[in-house]
Amino acid sequence: MKKKIAVAAGITTVIATMLTGCIVAPPRVYVPAAPVYVAPAYAVPAPGYVWAHHPRYGWGYRHQQYGWHRGWY
Repeated sequence: MKKKIAVAAGITTVIATMLTGCIVAPPRVYVPAAPVYVAPAYAVPAPGYVWAHHPRYGWGYRHQQYGWHRGWY
């Protein structure tokens, strides 16, 4: 009787191990498209500004210390 219980427990363990080995799909990664370069639309507002892409407003001039020209954040 004890031998049958031990065999049943062993079989149950093997089946449970086989069922838990499921395949999980990797998470989807969103990669935004690279922005298309747009030529400057107006002259540089002051020395130190560079033409750069803003994720929300698009292309504009940005200064390292003063931020975006026209008040973008």
